[in-house]
Amino acid sequence: MAAPAIISRAIPSSGEAMPVIGLGTWQVFDVGADERARQQPRPVLQEFAAGGGRMIDTSPMYGRAEGVTGDLITELGLRPRVFLATKVWTSGRDQGVAQMRCSAELLKSPVLDLIQIHNLLDWRTHLATLRRMKEQGQVRYIGITHYTTGALPELARILDSEPGIDFVQCGYSLATREAEARLFPTAMARRVAVIVNQPFETGGVFRQVRGRSLPEWAAEFDCGSWAQLFLKYIVAEPAVTCVIPATANPEHMRDDLKAGFGRLPDQRQRQQIRRFWDSL
Repeated sequence: MAAPAIISRAIPSSGEAMPVIGLGTWQVFDVGADERARQQPRPVLQEFAAGGGRMIDTSPMYGRAEGVTGDLITELGLRPRVFLATKVWTSGRDQGVAQMRCSAELLKSPVLDLIQIHNLLDWRTHLATLRRMKEQGQVRYIGITHYTTGALPELARILDSEPGIDFVQCGYSLATREAEARLFPTAMARRVAVIVNQPFETGGVFRQVRGRSLPEWAAEFDCGSWAQLFLKYIVAEPAVTCVIPATANPEHMRDDLKAGFGRLPDQRQRQQIRRFWDSL
């Protein structure tokens, strides 16, 4: 019998399958070049690839993370198996082009899978550039991002008015659910893939349940840890294509990946999760 495969969702604009659990690199991949510094991100990447993950999300904003990601992926021979997503985070056409070229060099990938406009900075300029790059085969997908709830209406407005955007990235968690009403319906209507950042609220959701046992009913959707519950709640949202938790701990990476296997909470169970959370 074949081993179970991680749950995947189709990227709406292409149909390409994307495993629902990805990997963020903010802070945890911003390490030095020496061997000791890379003892944490290397095994995390190994666990991620072994567990069936594909999307790795980074940015020029994340210090040395792009270069570390590129070095380790090359060293481990992972490039054919992973989906590299980065961002443009500057103002001006020429500055944007130069930054994206630098990202491709650091990631050691002449064709990047996804470039996103980070926090909508000078988005009109960069969107025009990215459309040309996509036509020329320099990038496979293009997207827009933000991390604040206040930006959700603007993200939705851009999706409604600008054709050809493949991905939108936003913050979403059990503690911050505004995207369910303010962005996800538009993303689904416009057939735009959703990447979720900040699923753990930089650890805030774990602090909220510290000292509490996982509810017995979590076993109904094959959930064995708080991390899996938080991620399964997100992944069970139909609009979500991939969630990108960041970790420097390979055991946590292994646990996060388990959220992409087995049953997901249905609508009734998601309501139960919300009621539980709101009662804390």
